[in-house]
Amino acid sequence: MPWGYTVPAVAAVLVVVAAELLVVRTGLFRRPAYWVTMVIVVAFQVPVDGWLTKLSAPVVRYAPGGITGWRFPWDIPVEDFLFGYALVTAVLVLWERGKTREDGA
Repeated sequence: MPWGYTVPAVAAVLVVVAAELLVVRTGLFRRPAYWVTMVIVVAFQVPVDGWLTKLSAPVVRYAPGGITGWRFPWDIPVEDFLFGYALVTAVLVLWERGKTREDGA
């Protein structure tokens, strides 16, 4: 089992989703703008991450035992998408939480 990168990537997604659904509860996942944002993020992530991780001439290398080995598309480790999702979603959840506090003040 790849512990080095896969487990933290999956854990990051689970923590952020649980925080939104159970604690912060901004309703972010119900907003079409959130999903459009995620499509835009992936649209930029694929060419950049694809260039950085391409197996023919990688700029970034991963220890084979640290990832699942699943790569899509253009040699991008799936774990990169998980971390990207968790990072962007965490920022948006915190942003929305901050807006809610400002509106109530």
